[in-house]
Amino acid sequence: MNQKYRTIGSFGETEIIIQKSRFICRAKRVESEEEAVQFIHDISKQHWDATHNCYAYLVTELQQKSSDDGEPAGTAGRPILEVIHAKDLLYTAIVVTRYFGGIKLGAGGLIRAYSQGAATAIEAAGIIERIMHQEVLLTFDYSFMGKMEHELHKTGYLLETPQFTDVVTWPVWTPAGEEQQLIAKVTDWTHGQAKIVLGKQEFKEREERRPHEK
Repeated sequence: MNQKYRTIGSFGETEIIIQKSRFICRAKRVESEEEAVQFIHDISKQHWDATHNCYAYLVTELQQKSSDDGEPAGTAGRPILEVIHAKDLLYTAIVVTRYFGGIKLGAGGLIRAYSQGAATAIEAAGIIERIMHQEVLLTFDYSFMGKMEHELHKTGYLLETPQFTDVVTWPVWTPAGEEQQLIAKVTDWTHGQAKIVLGKQEFKEREERRPHEK
């Protein structure tokens, strides 16, 4: 399994008008191919009266598919899928619903329209990076709490809420493979008196900053 990958936020929806045709563009993060197929089915059912419900999904490199749904071959589903590939996304499904406005766009116009629709739906959802993290459970005496708070809040680790009993137990998440650096730091901060246990592993999300953001 990959230790990290790019995908979209949970859901994004936009609408664009091109030459009087209405394009409703939706992107959804999915956990499986079955979920992608269900998402496409639900949108197609909701917009049963649309001229086309074109789609593409890429769950993993071995689980991807696209459909032109009646548009000329290669002008809708494939462009949507290529946008997903170009942005290096996994676990992503996109449906672009078209209500024909009476003006034909031609093959080039359709490719541009569906590519734009896919891109705007992805932008609406946002792009995130999911990184496998290791939970590290830190248990220590109350006398070290001030030092631990001061040091941990200066790091980029993901900190959960400390649990207070007769001692302090603080779950901290670090990118998998980097736990030894954390262990070394905590050992130093507590003079070797902290109990350190590795917990579970989970993917944690980090939103990508857009170009104009600092």
